[in-house]
Amino acid sequence: MSKLIETYRGAVYPWHCDHMGHMNVMWYVGKFDEATWHLFSHVGLTPKWLRDNNRGMVAVDQRISYQRELLAGDVLVIRSGVLEVSAKKIRFFHEMRNAVSEEIAAITLFVGLHLDTISRKSTAMPEEVALRARERIVAYDLPW
Repeated sequence: MSKLIETYRGAVYPWHCDHMGHMNVMWYVGKFDEATWHLFSHVGLTPKWLRDNNRGMVAVDQRISYQRELLAGDVLVIRSGVLEVSAKKIRFFHEMRNAVSEEIAAITLFVGLHLDTISRKSTAMPEEVALRARERIVAYDLPW
């Protein structure tokens, strides 16, 4: 998986855990969201570029497969890849692993849409962004 890039590294704190003692789903989603913005920046969709060009990205689909629990004190890493890029949309995934055991904790799949923030309609991504995103395309066996 040499084309996967590390987009997040962090730890599970006790306040991330629910009454059952493992990281609550809201924190998985939050950490995946942070990884998304790192992936977008990597392909050229930086916050500055989006603001300066009245553009945005919206999630139109997300699926999560929870595979192993993460507990307080666990260190985790998220690696990301792109599955498909079209003129207006990008289909990508994040793989969250326990950084010590390397076991997959969760996988998420997103479909993101490039948006004109003034008209609030989808619009084509700049070709250089699409090209950079296509360089990150990998074959990956998703659990769905």
